[in-house]
Parts: sequence; C-alpha cells; structure tokens
Amino acid sequence: MMVTTKPSKQRKSRYKAPLHKKQKFLGAHLSKQLRDQWNRRSLAVRKGDEVKVMRGKYTGQTGKIFKVDLVKTKVYIDSIKRKKVSGQEAHIPVHPSKIMIIGPVMEDKMRKRIIERSMKKV
Repeated sequence: MMVTTKPSKQRKSRYKAPLHKKQKFLGAHLSKQLRDQWNRRSLAVRKGDEVKVMRGKYTGQTGKIFKVDLVKTKVYIDSIKRKKVSGQEAHIPVHPSKIMIIGPVMEDKMRKRIIERSMKKV
C-alpha cells in the first residue's frame, strides 16, 4: 500500500491495485481449532473452502465458496442467495474479512507448503 494517510488515496490504491496484490486482500480468519492446529491466524480463501459468515445480514450461515472475484475482492458462497424481481436467484458477494474458514481445501501443494512453514515455527 501507499505511505499516505489520506483515506481517499488509500481506497484508490486498493481499487487500482494489480491482481497479484489484490490476492493478498483475500485473506480470511481460520476457525479456533485450525488456528491452534496450524499456528496461523488467517489464510487466503480458495474455491471450495467451507466458510462461516461472521458479520452482516447472513451471520452464522455456512457454505462452500464457489467463486472468488479478484477484481471486486469479493467471495461468493453457494448457500447465500436472494430472489431477484424476475424470480431468479442471485448469489450475494461477501467480503473475505467477514467470513471464517472452517474447512479448507487441502489439495493444493502450495497451500500445504504455506501451512507447513507456519507449523515449523512452533
């Protein structure tokens, strides 16, 4: 991020950040058991992770992430929907800071490496 303290410039830099930097903004807290097990507080969200919504209108709902939007820095959860005027169902975007990872997908080798790195520090 930038060194400036002006909120408008901070927002602008987050909005115009390149995608490889926006990936860093998509982190979510881990559940208490995972935090104790892995010695980590947060982890980047991935498609397929099981999460629980901690803030907002949908507090307490759980589901799996089916889409991660890097451009908007939002996450779409399969169980959080609403009806549109036309009768169709639309998924509601949730900011990753408002969710907690309950069951992460561990098929990715890089993700396993990240967790192993933090476990060695204990």
